[in-house]
Amino acid sequence: MDAVDISSLSKTVLLATFAITFLLGAVMQKTGFCSVGAVSDIFIMSSWDRLKQWFLAIGVAIIGFALMSYLGLIDPLKSIYTSSKFLWLSSLVGSTLFGFGMVLASGCGSKTLVRIGGGNLKSVIVFMVLGLSAYMTIKGFLGVIRINTLDSVFIALNTPQDLPSILSPITGIARDYLHLALGLLVGFAFIAYALATKAFWTAENLFAGIFVGLAICAIWWVSGALGYVAEDPNTLEEVFLVTNSGRMESLSFVAPYAYLLDWLMMYSDTSKVLTVGIVAVLGMIAGSACIALITKSFRWESFRNTEDTANHLIGATLMGFGGVTALGCTVGQGLSGISTLAIGSLLALPGFIFGAYLALCYLQMRLAPNPCS
Repeated sequence: MDAVDISSLSKTVLLATFAITFLLGAVMQKTGFCSVGAVSDIFIMSSWDRLKQWFLAIGVAIIGFALMSYLGLIDPLKSIYTSSKFLWLSSLVGSTLFGFGMVLASGCGSKTLVRIGGGNLKSVIVFMVLGLSAYMTIKGFLGVIRINTLDSVFIALNTPQDLPSILSPITGIARDYLHLALGLLVGFAFIAYALATKAFWTAENLFAGIFVGLAICAIWWVSGALGYVAEDPNTLEEVFLVTNSGRMESLSFVAPYAYLLDWLMMYSDTSKVLTVGIVAVLGMIAGSACIALITKSFRWESFRNTEDTANHLIGATLMGFGGVTALGCTVGQGLSGISTLAIGSLLALPGFIFGAYLALCYLQMRLAPNPCS
């Protein structure tokens, strides 16, 4: 494949990513899909609907990823989530900090983009602080701390850290067959939990969960199949086009914040190019803004007071550090990562929920004593 084809294919990958995330932003704006809302609805109103939306999306993403892997459309071992280096402490601490921060900041990474599209000025500040914190955790001062503390505690596995790779030598079942079986089993378990209560069966709940799960699968295909080149003519090596990691990617909304800020600030540097992650961020904002304008729900919103400002700044910082440390946010690890059945992602999921619960207890404590006793 020549350079002209590479260039054209890269543009196709970016356009496909923008189209998918534009629709995703619109759906999240319209349905209120939100991981913070999933936990807070249980905490405040004892409503499990949005958690079940999230779990339905997880189930769909796991099954979709397993089917694409079995059919040979993507290579399940070419993502950042299936490394043999199991950073268990980073996953636990990072996800808990991210979960705590997303409550203080009124939304996770994806919700922040949706809120920006709806005119929320607080989320613009969260976006910038989160992006700066994430960049510092990837390459800067916070990154040195992360690498020398949390990332230094890990388990070196003999196989990739996804369940099929770990269990295949133990069971004697071929990895591809085992992945399909586990994907269907675990995926349908999440779906069964979501659909167990008839009251959940509303058009909005079902549409939100299914669409979000399919969007994760779609980006996996765009990155891992459409954007995959077996032999780059420049390096003679395989390449996944326009990804920041150089590997197959799906959606995540922490590190791409940093990459977008870097691209904007260094725009004249020709080595800085648009990537799947950057375009996904822009697509989410555009899709959300479109729906907000059409439904006339777009409205400017700013901070209420000093405490509200402080909460959002602290929350954004915790999300930036925690999201990079955990290798993703509630979308990055809680959907994209978990769709690969990586044990790090399975460990991060309860960490997000626990961190959010702690933050809700903290905010409630500001209003009344002993809220969680």
